[in-house]
Amino acid sequence: MSSIVVITGASSGFGALTARTLADAGHTVYAGMRQTATRNAPQVRAAADYGTEHGVDLRSVELDVNDQASVDAAIDRVMAEHGRIDVLVHNAGHMVTGPAEAFTPEQLAELYNVNVLSTQRVNRAALPHLRKAGRGLVIWVSSSSVKGGTPPYLAPYFAAKAAMDSLAVSYAAELARWGVKTSIVVPGSFTRGTNHFAHSGHPAGTAVEAEYESKYPGLMDQVGQKLAALAPEGADASLVSDEIARIVALPAGERPYRVHIDPADDGSEEVSNVADRIRRDFLTRVDLADLLDVRPAKA
Repeated sequence: MSSIVVITGASSGFGALTARTLADAGHTVYAGMRQTATRNAPQVRAAADYGTEHGVDLRSVELDVNDQASVDAAIDRVMAEHGRIDVLVHNAGHMVTGPAEAFTPEQLAELYNVNVLSTQRVNRAALPHLRKAGRGLVIWVSSSSVKGGTPPYLAPYFAAKAAMDSLAVSYAAELARWGVKTSIVVPGSFTRGTNHFAHSGHPAGTAVEAEYESKYPGLMDQVGQKLAALAPEGADASLVSDEIARIVALPAGERPYRVHIDPADDGSEEVSNVADRIRRDFLTRVDLADLLDVRPAKA
């Protein structure tokens, strides 16, 4: 069945790929992005051209996840045009690279704003509609860094993704009795098909960064090369968008709580399996086992 899908951060990377993949599958997709009339105007045109060329329903929508008014307006537009939202994909995010000490507290707060607080803005605008309908799917694009191996110089990004993942875990239980399913999609490192590293931010403390460079010369180049070598041939970002499309296509009762797409196998899945088992066991012990499965909401 065709779904109405909203995706944040869909101007490039996982978001753009997922928007196209879901549109190809027959869904109506709203690709959320900011600055649609200026910086991202080429991406808006590319999405429109893709929709025309492939005969699919792919629509760009102005959606700045750091601006509540923009988020509200985007959700209001979707509701005005369709009267429902079936799938919400939290994909927007930003990466920074460099020694943790060289980042100012304000830079960390800004990164947390993009990667974590943005999801809360979108949830507060969209979830009332999903809860009222008594059904729906919220997909969170997490990161294997939350529980897997973590190389240096990515600490602020890793911390923000861990916070977002933790929020998703709590939301999963709190939305269960409303009939709204949570799926956490966990990509590993992908060096092809995304621009995370190319567009990553850098610390403001350049003097501190230079001091670290004296002890860790060329570290990020080394990490990038090793990550690329670990990835099997053909492992690109489309694996993530294909998996999201598979989850959306599944019957409501068969959608997974957490899936990993980690060609380099950094250990995240193994650790997550333990953490998720402990979550299941604990909720059962406190007589909240019903929160582990989403059933149609009762009026």
